[in-house]
Amino acid sequence: MFKKIKLRSLRKLTDRYIKSRDTSQRNARIKTLGFLVNEVDFQNIEALYEIWNELGIQRKDVKVFTFIEVKKKLPSMRQNQLNNKDVNWRGVVQNQNAVEFLKTPFDVMVGYYKGSNAYLDMLIAQSNAGFKIGVAGSDERLYDLLIDVAVSEPKTFRIEVAKYLRILKKIE
Repeated sequence: MFKKIKLRSLRKLTDRYIKSRDTSQRNARIKTLGFLVNEVDFQNIEALYEIWNELGIQRKDVKVFTFIEVKKKLPSMRQNQLNNKDVNWRGVVQNQNAVEFLKTPFDVMVGYYKGSNAYLDMLIAQSNAGFKIGVAGSDERLYDLLIDVAVSEPKTFRIEVAKYLRILKKIE
């Protein structure tokens, strides 16, 4: 029962964030890039860091934050990881690293997960990114650009992102 209440709160919060989104920085050039990844769909996080070469930005300006829905208490050494227990029933993120990540004004935020995930959708909607990119099949309201590539193909995704960002004149 609490899970249903929590998911309903997350959906309401996501809708509220979508309505209040600031799109004034949507056309800015890319200097920073953030990724939100569902670890169930994709575990090779290092492959995502390779995108800095394609986009002509520095590796230090690429940040990856992962989400995993856990049922047991599993210890993790990762600092850039969030799980469903880090979000309370009202949708408030209680993980300090995640809060800092979401407050970072990324030029581009990539939601690298397939389908819909109430937790990740809320985090994408809450982020302060100027331009948001997602994988096809996700909620269209959250993103400025959806790319139809399987999550298991990071190299193809990198090439497609670079191609579209060149077309949009966000990179050279």
